[in-house]
Amino acid sequence: MSPEVKLSRIDATFESLEYPIDTDDAASELDDVTLLLADGERNLGELLERSERDNFESPADLESELHNVLPREAVGEPYQSEGEG
Repeated sequence: MSPEVKLSRIDATFESLEYPIDTDDAASELDDVTLLLADGERNLGELLERSERDNFESPADLESELHNVLPREAVGEPYQSEGEG
């Protein structure tokens, strides 16, 4: 069974890698991880393969890029505010 991790808990997964790391190596290392999202789940390695970056210097760097390649629906209902109004 492949490991599953919630998007809100991804930091521990990224901290387990050695940095700097290139995109291909990060995607390969995490290709067995299922990322649990608000709208379902995605393969973490496949998401990272979508990155246009060549490498990552830190877990925070990798997490920031992950948010760039996530589908809009991944974090909840589109166009919903977090309590304003």
